[in-house]
Amino acid sequence: MADSNITKNALAVSMKKLMEKKPFSKISVGDICEDCGMNRKSFYYHFRDKYDLVNWIFYVDFIERMDWSSCRNEWDMLEALCSHFYRERLFYQNALQVEGQNSFREYFCGMLRPVLMLLTQNLVEKGRKKEFYIAFLCEGVLGELVYWLREGSKITPEEFVEDLHDISLGLARKIIAEEAGTQNEIPLFQNKKV
Repeated sequence: MADSNITKNALAVSMKKLMEKKPFSKISVGDICEDCGMNRKSFYYHFRDKYDLVNWIFYVDFIERMDWSSCRNEWDMLEALCSHFYRERLFYQNALQVEGQNSFREYFCGMLRPVLMLLTQNLVEKGRKKEFYIAFLCEGVLGELVYWLREGSKITPEEFVEDLHDISLGLARKIIAEEAGTQNEIPLFQNKKV
């Protein structure tokens, strides 16, 4: 492993450890450096700020390590993501609480956008409405992830994704039925496949 990655990984381990104990806003670059025995100059050589470090952690821990070929569809991707968040829930509970410029929430939405673009590619033409739908879906998925993690992840990642799938499918059925004028004939939620 290159020296650069050794340093980055040491900073990442310290950041994760600190984020399990206190809010992101209370963690300083000095705290991170002190925890891993490095100086601030080393930190700033590799990262712009602590936000950049959190984003790098997600990228290296999930994006780079993910076996994308094992995903049959977007739901499999979402389940893999939720499983990762579940394993590292203390870190992500904390990271997702931070909002604003350079935050993990902003970074995560940027990473989620291409997946949502694929999901909606045939649903609506490019333009203002497409951007609205992407933003709506991104905030919806993000909001549910935050809620699920904040509530202690009381259900498994598989159950969480199944619930997201069921509500999405149920709402889609309802909208299609309303458009066809048959809204009273199709229940919002149907029994699971046998």
